[in-house]
Amino acid sequence: MKKIFIIFLLSFLAVNLQAQDNTGEQKRAAEWSAALELNDTRKEERVKTLIFNHLVAVKDWHNSHPASTVPAGINPLTGQKLSELDRTIIADSAMPETVHKTLMDGLSEELDTAQVTFILDKYTIGKVDFTMKGYKAIVPDLTTEEEKVIRANLEEAREMAIDYKNMKQISAIFEIYKTKSEQYLNANGRSWRQLYKDYVNKAKAEKARKSNEK
Repeated sequence: MKKIFIIFLLSFLAVNLQAQDNTGEQKRAAEWSAALELNDTRKEERVKTLIFNHLVAVKDWHNSHPASTVPAGINPLTGQKLSELDRTIIADSAMPETVHKTLMDGLSEELDTAQVTFILDKYTIGKVDFTMKGYKAIVPDLTTEEEKVIRANLEEAREMAIDYKNMKQISAIFEIYKTKSEQYLNANGRSWRQLYKDYVNKAKAEKARKSNEK
């Protein structure tokens, strides 16, 4: 009897510990699903469960596959030594695709396109619109087609980024697609380097003007 009680107690403590470990994921899942204002308790619960399960799966994979599981080496495209961030991204990118598919298929079944976008923006703290705003500031005469291509790249980055645990990783994923967008501009008659230089110089001049007016 004593042995059974000890086993029960250990199991109880393990479940409680796991629940405590996932408090952050529970909170985010509840907040994001509630923010949809679905007015359907059962649907909201299903969406919350989908998000929670995905957040926990991403966290558990990340925690069990540290950078040390990826051998130190070089980036074959640049020849530079892999950074700690590079190695965590490589490790996390090996997470089974079913984790991503389960979330996306579930969200698509429960929500419309705009609502799915809303949840993906929650994962990535609105980086698509924020980054798009930056491109429009740097390239004031951005064409409709250019904007369409760049936004598509950023939306692809957003969906990929939801499978990574922290903002450093998410930002690194977005950098991949920002580079792709800048290469697109260069290939279509723009000079990204010059555009960015002009933007920085303009910002510095504006700052100096305001400082002189004080």
